[in-house]
Amino acid sequence: MRHLSYLAVLAFCLVGTLPLELWLGVRVYRQWRRLLMTLLPVVAVFVVWDLSAIAWEHWTFDPEQTTGVVLPGELPVEELLFFVVVPVCSLLSFEAVRKVRGWPAGDE
Repeated sequence: MRHLSYLAVLAFCLVGTLPLELWLGVRVYRQWRRLLMTLLPVVAVFVVWDLSAIAWEHWTFDPEQTTGVVLPGELPVEELLFFVVVPVCSLLSFEAVRKVRGWPAGDE
């Protein structure tokens, strides 16, 4: 089961922030174009960064804690998911705080 550790952490993050979308109605998932435009530069920059660090042997990933599904450049799929999940959870958290505090959004 240790090979699912990374995925389990990501799943925990998503499950932990899902109520913010469902019950607080922060509308992060409903605004999918906006979410996609937010994620694309983040994912692109960090995937390039990771691939460079892997190629230069600055770091590696423990194969015992990943599924073994590896993308080109030896990037574990979990790492790519990390670059999507963590920003989404951060946005959900920020929008929840904004909504509860009554702070206006930039598009309002």
